[in-house]
Amino acid sequence: MNKKQLSERNICTKFITPTLQQAGWDVASQVREEFLLTKGRIIVHGRLPLQSFVCS
Repeated sequence: MNKKQLSERNICTKFITPTLQQAGWDVASQVREEFLLTKGRIIVHGRLPLQSFVCS
């Protein structure tokens, strides 16, 4: 299986989630997927993070 041909979602499903379960994590209560942190993009320029807002 060539991992470069898999999407990010497929990699999480096939490799990351099973590893977390084997380590004893309860995926239903301890793992959040696709969690929105902020509206807009966060751009890092050097050591200074900036946020660009999306107008809606």
